[in-house]
Amino acid sequence: MIVIKRKNLIIFSVLLATIFTLLLCVGAITMRPVGDVSSDAVRIVLDAGHGGIDGGVCGVRTGVKESELNLKVVKKLEEYLVSAGFSVTLTRKSDAGLYGIATKNLKRRDMEKRREVINQVKPHLVVSIHMNKFSLSTRRGAQVFYKNGDENAKVLASAIQNNFNSMEQSTRQYNILAGDYYILNCSNYPSVIAECGFLSNPEDEALLITEDYQDEIAYNIFKGIVIYLAQSSYNDVI
Repeated sequence: MIVIKRKNLIIFSVLLATIFTLLLCVGAITMRPVGDVSSDAVRIVLDAGHGGIDGGVCGVRTGVKESELNLKVVKKLEEYLVSAGFSVTLTRKSDAGLYGIATKNLKRRDMEKRREVINQVKPHLVVSIHMNKFSLSTRRGAQVFYKNGDENAKVLASAIQNNFNSMEQSTRQYNILAGDYYILNCSNYPSVIAECGFLSNPEDEALLITEDYQDEIAYNIFKGIVIYLAQSSYNDVI
């Protein structure tokens, strides 16, 4: 197994982003789905699930809110991507939700706002960060879901999942799964959901509340994104 050091991977990512930028500038490739390309960089949307009064699931021992952990991982992932030269947009930048006034239908308004951000950016890919929950407290580990029928999303999900499975803390080898979720279906851009662990599992929860493990999760998602961009053909990705 080839081990890539973080510094070397970031350098490679900068070169990769530069190549994509040059191709965009000379008009050698067309973005998928069809649309005007005005940016000169690979655009990525990061979605921190939940927020505001919608805290998502809670830690079985500490009661930590999923929404808080999602945002922490997203911001760490953003740092890796930006340092590598990619253009990154967050659907949610704070602990607040995106629904405006907390009245009825706030969940629908929140999700529609996320769709609006994605369609405005016209990204090359979307990664939504979540934490998982299961009725059996023994279930643990990170798993990736992708938009059913989207081959690009499937390749992206596989690249991230392979990195999750190779983590030292990984206790189970998960397969990617097609998911029927709003954030995956609300646009035509390759979209995945990264469920970073089970807050219903004490061991996962103990890891996920630490800065080091949040960084490890973010870095492995970053690696998956870079691998996806590197191994996919330009016409398929951009």
